[in-house]
Amino acid sequence: MSDAHQYSIRPMDPAAHLFEVRLTVTSPDAAGQVFAMPAWIPGSYMIRDYARHVVAIRAEAGGVGVAVSKLDNNRWRTDPTDRAITLVLEIYAHDDSVRGAHLDNTHAYFNGPCVFPAVAGQEDIACNIEIAAADTPEAKNWRVATSMNRDGADRYGFGAYIADDYAELIDHPVEIGNLSIGEFEAGGIPHIIAIRGNIRADMARLCHDLQTLCTYHLSRLGAPRDLDRYVFLLHAPGTGYGGLEHRWSSSLVSDRDSLPIRGDHGVSTEYRTLLGLVSHEYFHLWNVKRMKPEVFTPYDLSQESHTELLWVFEGITSYYDDLALVRSGLISGSEYLELLGQKITRVIRGEGRRRQSVAESSFDAWTKFYKQDANAGNAIVSYYAKGSLIALALDMKLRVETEGRVSLDNVMRASWEKWGETGEGMPEGGFEAVSSEVSGLDLGDFFDAAVRGTGELALEQLLHDHGVDYCLRKSQGRKDKGGDSVGDDKLPAVWLGANLVMCGGKPVFANLTNGGPAERAGISPGDELVALDGVRANVSGSDSRIRRYRPGDKSELTVFRGDELLTMKLTWAEAPADTCYLQNDDDADTDAAERRDIWLSTQ
Repeated sequence: MSDAHQYSIRPMDPAAHLFEVRLTVTSPDAAGQVFAMPAWIPGSYMIRDYARHVVAIRAEAGGVGVAVSKLDNNRWRTDPTDRAITLVLEIYAHDDSVRGAHLDNTHAYFNGPCVFPAVAGQEDIACNIEIAAADTPEAKNWRVATSMNRDGADRYGFGAYIADDYAELIDHPVEIGNLSIGEFEAGGIPHIIAIRGNIRADMARLCHDLQTLCTYHLSRLGAPRDLDRYVFLLHAPGTGYGGLEHRWSSSLVSDRDSLPIRGDHGVSTEYRTLLGLVSHEYFHLWNVKRMKPEVFTPYDLSQESHTELLWVFEGITSYYDDLALVRSGLISGSEYLELLGQKITRVIRGEGRRRQSVAESSFDAWTKFYKQDANAGNAIVSYYAKGSLIALALDMKLRVETEGRVSLDNVMRASWEKWGETGEGMPEGGFEAVSSEVSGLDLGDFFDAAVRGTGELALEQLLHDHGVDYCLRKSQGRKDKGGDSVGDDKLPAVWLGANLVMCGGKPVFANLTNGGPAERAGISPGDELVALDGVRANVSGSDSRIRRYRPGDKSELTVFRGDELLTMKLTWAEAPADTCYLQNDDDADTDAAERRDIWLSTQ
């Protein structure tokens, strides 16, 4: 076995957003060494071609330059040499998402796939990495936060780190800057949260709540054998939301106002959203980072890897993320039902659920889910959101039909033992087979309808069986996410069948529902709304204007399409009852009420 590959990365020019990366290979391929940049990053299923950010590349051996030739989008080959070879890259880093790399005078952040090339044919060899400091005055107090194992570097310091192989090397995002750091233990395992951003937060409260949440998750499936530390990297800007899972860490984005402050009591809506995000990414420790589809075992980062199972790995995770908040005692049962009502609302407002199954959504994530256009709501369904409702339906079906003997928790434990603890990939039909095996039920028709079909889930009956009323109402307007009841006097009688957004300071039609009033009137995505019935229109006042109309009323919409002024005739239609809220059934029988209590408890 060859010596470890030697990587180094330094912020070469923060103002120009340039990293310098060096890679030394002791025993290069005698025919010429091939180097490859990943085309995508695990957890985000779209080809991103990270090689496009390489702005310069050269190689040397023994102080002498070696020719480098480009093979295709993501690969290079050096001329043959019998000496150790060093590849030097300059990489542009100005993607401030959890999937990218970003460097400026305030911080440095990178995911491995964005900056580290693989040594083709030698991916299993250990990797040493030197993380260097920026040579700028602004960087004098910067610290390093990463889950990568130190190999001489001080705690939160620059210096030497190590990874067992290339797959591990690129699974440790790194945040560097003036960081706010909190530490706690969960299940006896050290955890860290490192926050970038201009924040004022109650770090003690945050660490206490994360400890509660992580301890709950660890109690359900057990700590993975290799989990000896965990790091949350949180970017807290003015606005933002997102996350990406890793085996020993997660990268998160949540606006700074979602963080708790001293003196806060209870859990605000914003903080609840942050806790749900943390819960989601932490559950991925088991579900997709260690237990994953067969096609991801191992990952082929050079091309798309299709599977129909993303609904299992993202949908089920999306079910357990908020459920863990109530089961761990961080939120109340009524708050959880509010969140669940909002999730149901997101799904039933999308006509795409009638066109695309979650199996198809999973398979086509590369070209549809991650490349959404103005027609996405009419054409696709989210394997996250509908997948979570399938998990809910399956959980409740199992609880009812086995008389409480089996739940989705049991299926997940069996799946973890079969594929997570062994490291074997889950075959395409594996989860369905284990569900039937554990429960003793014939679930074929359920999975055919829910996963491969486009019909409605039987949520109303299943929730009723668990002492919960499933209720639908009309939407209050563009800010109404559902989840709570509203008096009839606050509900408009009609709807536009379109979303208006501000674009360049002007109201623009962003998405139209197939068959809705706006589409039937001839409106197109991208049209700028100028006036409604001769009166200037704007986004903020659109809801109050709509309340003045009744089904069958006629209106004129004046729009700009490009630079042409058009007038459209619109007939208002009755607003659909597409907004869900859930509430405890006060008349539920004893069995249903008991099922509800067990479902929402830690049992």
